[in-house]
Amino acid sequence: GLVSSLKRFKDDVKEVAKGYECGVGIENFNDIRENDYIESFKEVKEKATL
Repeated sequence: GLVSSLKRFKDDVKEVAKGYECGVGIENFNDIRENDYIESFKEVKEKATL
């Protein structure tokens, strides 16, 4: 699912630096448990060039 919220302490944030703790809400999923891993990626579309 998509990330629906990202929090650092009680503040909504757009990003969190590596090594810092944060809270993550995932759209249509609420069964996150301790020791779960979250993998993410960014899809970039580029026009073909000759």
